[in-house]
Amino acid sequence: MTDPRPSLPVMDLDHLAAMTSGDAALGIEVIEIFQHQAQLWSRLLDPRLDARDWSDAAHTLKGASLGIGALKLAAACERAEKAGRGAEAPSVAHAAVLLGEVKDALGESLEAAARAAYDLASAGRRSAS
Repeated sequence: MTDPRPSLPVMDLDHLAAMTSGDAALGIEVIEIFQHQAQLWSRLLDPRLDARDWSDAAHTLKGASLGIGALKLAAACERAEKAGRGAEAPSVAHAAVLLGEVKDALGESLEAAARAAYDLASAGRRSAS
């Protein structure tokens, strides 16, 4: 069975450039904010916690990921957030699947963000010389 969800990029660098008007220093700063948010909020991505707690974490990570163009992560966070804020909280097993998708996408996004920050810093050093 194939996944009916559209394939989204791990990180859309054009989106990041549009959000920062192509400013490399600002791009790096936004990536660092994302990395900090990921470090803080990922601890709450535990399906054994109250659904509101991990739903709030997913919401915050969704906003941070949209700021850098981490669209795959934003979509996973949105699914988890909606499930956690539904009328009936999902089972621990269902929450574990949703949060597992968030954590997988988060790992990919952090790797892509680190690469993008390196590239932005390298471009800045080349243009300064």
